Amino acid sequence: MTLTAPEPTLVLRGEVAGKVALVTGGSSGIGAATARSLAMQGATVVVTDVADATGEELAAELVRDGATAEYHHLDVAIAEAWEDIVASIEKRHGHVDILVNNAGIGSMGDVESETLEGWERVIAINQTGVWLGMRAAIPAMRRAGGGSIINVSSIFGVVGGFGSSVAYHAAKGAVRLMTKNAALRYAKEGIRVNSIHPGFIDTPIIAPLEGTPFEQAILDATPMGRLGQPREIGEVVAFLASDRASYITGAEFLVDGGWTAQ
Repeated sequence: MTLTAPEPTLVLRGEVAGKVALVTGGSSGIGAATARSLAMQGATVVVTDVADATGEELAAELVRDGATAEYHHLDVAIAEAWEDIVASIEKRHGHVDILVNNAGIGSMGDVESETLEGWERVIAINQTGVWLGMRAAIPAMRRAGGGSIINVSSIFGVVGGFGSSVAYHAAKGAVRLMTKNAALRYAKEGIRVNSIHPGFIDTPIIAPLEGTPFEQAILDATPMGRLGQPREIGEVVAFLASDRASYITGAEFLVDGGWTAQ
């Protein structure tokens, strides 16, 4: 029996109407689903990535569907690029209300096999990029009177996984605690900071595993018996970005089909 995610029976619109959202790594996978969820619920969505062709295509698709969206190139590991994109959004739209730090890369090396070059690249994008994003966006959110930051970590920012991917685990674990640290610092300024920890999600990154014994092992180890769908992450992001989550900060949301409950 093939288990699939149920289609939503209710589409909520207007949850983030009037807000401006910046989504990193937004060209595909979780980032694209997040951009769609935020756009569907009324936000002006600024999709960013280094994959320009697919990012531009997504933004155009959202506009054709009646949303307000645009695409911009952004390398999250470059501090100046962050300052430029936030300043540009403020100039064009007047405010920045939502930041989704989603951009990330993987690496399979364990403690001994990981290279210094590989380690530094994973840390630069998955960890430093999140800090740079918060550093750039928080002053703009302060000027706007508040905001919501959602940092996409991983279940492997919470548990040790398979003993591999040491750089990925280190970065995603750091994102988890940076989120809590920032949440405490800015709680009284109306800036909420939360993290999402996806399990195994059906994205292009995991596509090469389809039909392999490793994919079956993942499914067998997931209590719900299936991969998550990108939109199931996007919907949680949209909730955290909305005023329905107005009393939630410093929290971590495990969206993993029950993986970490074991």
